[in-house]
Formats: sequence, structure tokens, C-alpha cells
Amino acid sequence: MASCCNPDMFTWIQNLPPITQWKTSSMSVCICSSSSSSHPSLKLSVAKNPHSSTLSISIVADFSVSIPLWASKPLAINPKSSKLLDEEAISCLVLNFIQDVLSYGSNKNSFLIRFPKLESVSGLKGIFNLSFLTLAFLICIYEAPVDLRSACLNTLKHQLACSQLREASKSLMRLLGSNLEEQWMRSINLAITNWIVELQATHRTLMKTPSPLFSYAISTFGLWKVQLYCPVIAMDIESSSNASVDDQRLLFSLHYHQLEGVIQVNYKVIVQEKWIDVMLNIDNIRCNIIRLVNETLMNERGVGADDKHFPSRVSLQITPTLQSNILSVSVSKSTENPAREIEIEKSIETSFDPPNSFLGLKVSVGETTTMSMKPWKFEQSVNGYSGTLNWFLHDSVDGREVVSSKPSKLALINPKAWFKDRYSNVHRPFTRQGGVIFAGDEYGEKVWWKVDKSAMGKTMEWEIRGWIWLTYWPNKHRTFYNETRRLEFREILHLNIA
Repeated sequence: MASCCNPDMFTWIQNLPPITQWKTSSMSVCICSSSSSSHPSLKLSVAKNPHSSTLSISIVADFSVSIPLWASKPLAINPKSSKLLDEEAISCLVLNFIQDVLSYGSNKNSFLIRFPKLESVSGLKGIFNLSFLTLAFLICIYEAPVDLRSACLNTLKHQLACSQLREASKSLMRLLGSNLEEQWMRSINLAITNWIVELQATHRTLMKTPSPLFSYAISTFGLWKVQLYCPVIAMDIESSSNASVDDQRLLFSLHYHQLEGVIQVNYKVIVQEKWIDVMLNIDNIRCNIIRLVNETLMNERGVGADDKHFPSRVSLQITPTLQSNILSVSVSKSTENPAREIEIEKSIETSFDPPNSFLGLKVSVGETTTMSMKPWKFEQSVNGYSGTLNWFLHDSVDGREVVSSKPSKLALINPKAWFKDRYSNVHRPFTRQGGVIFAGDEYGEKVWWKVDKSAMGKTMEWEIRGWIWLTYWPNKHRTFYNETRRLEFREILHLNIA
């Protein structure tokens, strides 16, 4: 186990005395340590530059000697400031953290990062601590010695998942904006993927799905939004083909992707004479499977970008957590009742047999059934006071649910099977990039709750639970391997009844 983790580096730095009062050239604090016999630790060090009025922040592995793993850009010291680092220096340091986290991603293009003045940003302390600990997490994966890595990674993982930093992640993501947020998460999940691959190679215990760490929810302007990211390799395997996969190139392609999901739900509160209606309807559900490495590396070490998982089922369950004021829940979509066209063909065949025999009469009746079917089937259901929404992908040949079935070996080698060329076929059930979008134009049915008038003026808490299934069936690569993985997430949102 690791110890001495200090998650509040912002306060520690702010409480350091002015540099004129230092008796040594540097000060340090333990980030985390190992319980091994050598007792190495990961430390944050602040050192003054003897040749200029600047100082630098560094992350060091402290064994019998200190091994520098990362260093910040020089930070100017303001002699008029009562604190070691003034607001401008703190802003520069946060920007340094963010740029270096992004640099660990596969996108090596320079990022144009423009922020408002950070002193005007609420939650600066949380943003500072989150960005620093995220950088320390990546440094630990890529740079830390083996004796230190495992214990510190587990400590940092739990620290990043604490409620304070999960709340700070909303402020940081808002500060980054959506484009940089995606790059930020790809850098983190590439590192996590590399970590899990290393653990698998040494047959050590794997970490669990990090969805609580990398999902967040916001409620604003009549919209609930849940954003989630998860490396595919960290998702639980729900089913797979019996044959083990020894194809390292295929494994590389399957592992080095991440799921990026967005759940957007519109909400409306309508006050009636004797009750209150709370109405929800789907605005957008988007699921994309994005590669974590560049195309060149994917082609060199993998089997190309066309063989990856695809979404096969999405399920959402929305529940008011306090139900004493709930009167009823209703959905607006009936059970599927598809039209069927039946054609009956009849023919009579007669023949004369030799003398002394009866007339032979043969009747054949043929029935042809045709029906139109969309690849994605949408269902609503109610469980207690929970409204549940489900999207299922169906095999376009036999109509079976993809998530609960396996393709035959004959289908796997059939070049005309529906899942071959699945991202370029004109009849594809996915976007060109391999994801899916469920929007209100087709899936905008409502779920609504009747709420007692006594809830007026109160804040109701709602739970959104979700499950996303990803399936791999071979596309252009020749293999009999197939699998389905599942991710579960849970977020709490609040709604003012007014």
C-alpha cells in the first residue's frame, strides 16, 4: 500500500514562506510512497534558481538519491506578493500542467489554449489539484521506476476519484472546452490502456472500469448532460468466442480505442392545477469508438482502423431517488407492433396413375412473409418509478439481437455479411466513423412523472444509470474471434421544482 498522499498541493504551495525565509534551496512534500523495503516515494519539490529570481516545480522519485521525472517551466517570483506564487504564476503553472498532460496523447499538434484569467475562475484550487494529480498519474505510468509505480498509481487513482476532484473535473472541463476535453481524456486513457496492457503482460490483477473517474454530469437550461469516457480495454467482457485470441495485431487494434459517450436529455417542469408534470425526452445520445494512437502506429502494430468494436446496445434508467412525492410514471411509446405482409401461393397438381388406381391430387401451399425492419430497435419500459430506455442493434439478416448472439463461422467468412465493410456500406447502421447517434427526431418520445404539489419549491434528486455494450465482429481482418464488452455508469442530477 502507498501512504503519505497529499491531495491538496495548492494549499501546501500557497502556505510556503517567502523565498527570503528559506534555509535550504528547495522544499518538498510527499505525493505517495511505496511500502517496499527501500521505501521510495514520489515527491513534489519546489526549488529556487540561484542565478535568477525564479523557481521551478518538479516531480521526483526519492530513493537513496532523487531522480527527477518532470520539471515545470521557470516561474517568476513577485517580490511584492505576500505568497510564494502570485496569481499569474499559479495560472502559468496550471497551464503548464495542462499542456504536459495533452503532450502525452497521440495528437502531437500544438494546442492553442486560451483561458480567462484564472483568478476570476471559481474553484481554482480544485482545478490546480486535479490537473497536477492527473499529470502525476501520467508521470507515474510513463516515467516512474517499477518499485514505485504500482503503489503510487493505485493511490493516485483513488485520489482522483474522490468527490472533491470529481466536482473539480466539471470546472476543468468547462475551462478546457469540448475539443480540448476530448484530447485531455484521450491522453489519460492512452496511459491507462498502456498500464493495463503492462499488467496483463505480467499477469497481475487488473484495475476495474474507471467510469466513475472519467464521467461527469451537468444540469443547465432545461438540459441534463452526462459525458463519459472509457478505454475499451477497461470495459468488462460480457461474452466472447470460445477460441482464445493470440493475434497480437488484432488485440492491439481492439485495445487501443476508447468509448466516448454523450447523453443529453431535455427536461421540463409543468405546474398543473393539482399536480406537477416532470417531463423528459431524448435530445441526443452519441457513442463513438475513437482510436487512442495515430493512424500510422495503428497500421504498423494493429490490423488497421476498420477493425474495432461497435455499439450494439444502449440502456438508460432514470429514477427519482426520493419517491414519496411521486404519483405515477408514464411512457409515450407503445410496444413495437410492426406491420407484416403475408402472401399465400397455392397450386394444384393432378396426374393419372396406371389403370385400377385412384386419381392422384397434390396440393402445395406456400407462405411468404415480408416485413420492413430497422437495424436499431427502440423500447421504453417502466420499473417501479424508473423510466427505462433501450436501443438494440439487430442482425439485418436473421433479425436477432447482436448483443446476445454470436455470428456463425459461415457468416464470419462471408464477404457480403452485413457487418463486413460496416463503416462504408450505404446500409450501415453506424456513422462513417463507426459510432451511433440517437436524436430527438426519431427517438424523442417522452417519459413523464406526475408529482404531488407538495414538492413545489423543492430540489429533487434524480439518478441516471446507463449501460453501453460494445461488440466486435470481424470487419476486414480474417478471424473467428468475437466479443462483447459492457460499461456501466451512474450519475446524480438535481432538478428544481418551480
